[in-house]
Amino acid sequence: MSLQSQKGTALVTGASSGIGEAFARLLATKGINLILTARRQDRLQVIAQELAGPIRVDIINCDLSDKAGAERLIKAVEDLNVTVDILVNNAAVSGQSSFIDTSEDDLDELLVLNIRSLTQLTRYFLPGMKKRRLGKILNVASVAAFHPVPSLAQYAASKAYVLSLSEALAEELRGTGITVTALCPGVTLTQMVSGTTVSQLPETLVSTAEGVAQAGFDAMMDEQVVHIPGLVNEAAVMLSQFQPRRLIRNLGGLFARFNKGS
Repeated sequence: MSLQSQKGTALVTGASSGIGEAFARLLATKGINLILTARRQDRLQVIAQELAGPIRVDIINCDLSDKAGAERLIKAVEDLNVTVDILVNNAAVSGQSSFIDTSEDDLDELLVLNIRSLTQLTRYFLPGMKKRRLGKILNVASVAAFHPVPSLAQYAASKAYVLSLSEALAEELRGTGITVTALCPGVTLTQMVSGTTVSQLPETLVSTAEGVAQAGFDAMMDEQVVHIPGLVNEAAVMLSQFQPRRLIRNLGGLFARFNKGS
C-alpha cells in the first residue's frame, strides 16, 4: 500500500507560518490528517479551525529550539495515539549575523532547532515507518546547504547537515518503503527574510511559500532525494559545483555585504 492510496497523517513542524503553513494547507487539500506544531499556539489554532472538518487537525504548542522540545513533542504525539506517516521537518531559524557576533544563546538555539530536534524526530518516527514499510520524510534544507555563506555561516552549515543526513538516509532506507527528500529552496518570502534586503530581490529570484511547498510535495511523492525549487536556483547550484571553492567563498562574501546594505 502506498501513501497515494492511503491518506494517513502528517506531522509538520514550524507550521504556524511560511513554508510550514503552506505545507499544512496543501496536505489538507490532499485529505491528509495533520499534526501541526510551532511556538505560536494562537496562530496554530486559527489554521486548525480553517482546515479541520474534512480532515483531523491536531495542534501541539512546542518550542523545538528548547533542548527538551523534541522529547515533549514526541510525548504529545504519543498521547494522540495516531500513526505519523509523513514527517515534514520544516522548523528552523536563520541566525543572520556574523558568527563572531552571534551570542552563545542564539547559536545554541539554531543548533538545537535546525539540527538536534530534526534529528531526534527523524530517529523517533523511523522505526515505526520501517515496521509498517510505509513512510515519507521531507527535510527542509536550503540552497545554502551547497556552499558556505558568510554572515549566515552557522545557518548554511546546519542546512548542509540536513542535506547530507537526508541523502545518506535515503540510501540506507532504499527498498524499505520509506523515502527521504531534502527540499532545498532559495530565497523564499517568509517571516525569516521579511524586512531584509534579500526580500527586495527581483521576483525571478524569490519564491513564494506556496510554490516551495507544492514543489516539495511533488518531489516527495515522486520519491526524489534532493529537490531545488526554481530553475534559477537549480542552475545556480549546479554552476557552483563546478567553480573553485575560493570563488564561491568570495561571491558569498559579496552577497553578505550586499545583504547588509553596505
